[in-house]
Amino acid sequence: MDTPVADLSPTQRSVLVTLKRLGQATADELAVRLDISTSAVRQHLSALRSAGLIAAERERGQPGRPADHYHATEAAEPLFVGNDARLSIEILEQVEEEDPELVARIFDRRRQRLVERARDRVSGRPIDERIDIVAELLDEQGYLADFEEVEHGHYRINLHSCAIWTVASRYRQACTAELDFIRDLLPDTDVDRISHKTDGAHACAYNIRFATTDHSRTAATDHSRTAATGS
Repeated sequence: MDTPVADLSPTQRSVLVTLKRLGQATADELAVRLDISTSAVRQHLSALRSAGLIAAERERGQPGRPADHYHATEAAEPLFVGNDARLSIEILEQVEEEDPELVARIFDRRRQRLVERARDRVSGRPIDERIDIVAELLDEQGYLADFEEVEHGHYRINLHSCAIWTVASRYRQACTAELDFIRDLLPDTDVDRISHKTDGAHACAYNIRFATTDHSRTAATDHSRTAATGS
């Protein structure tokens, strides 16, 4: 990587983060999001493109002047990964040489620790709050995570960056642990990964469907009513 994160201006980093969250965007769309002029956005896009951190595709088949749609490239991923990623790879490689099966157990044990630390934050919460908290937990880990309600009982968590990209691109067990982390914290749901950054997608996305009725929301409502009536 020729352009380390330290060489990016705060606005350039904001442009890059916004692109990763949106997946792709035009200069005009970025200008609105960042509340700066389109010409200023184009200057930052030019610098990021020269550094290989973003690429553009021209929209065709639409009336009017074709617009460039920008997106972050794979080269941008290391900017959102901790400096100890190379050391982690070297350690995992040594472990794999000694015992390949141990690598999977290491990722599984890490996932269990993360789940135990987070379980109290989601316990007893209504459905939408639990989804929000899980997305927040992933965002805190560096995944640039958010969520959306697709329809009633159907949610989607989007991870616009990979906090462990260097490791995940080498060891797919890390991605399995990520999926299981969500499943463990939302045990009453069906969770499926529908897009994957290691396959070239702009984001890792997880569909979350509740297999049963909204018991958590109903229970919370009943509890509130009971507290209000004192019965």
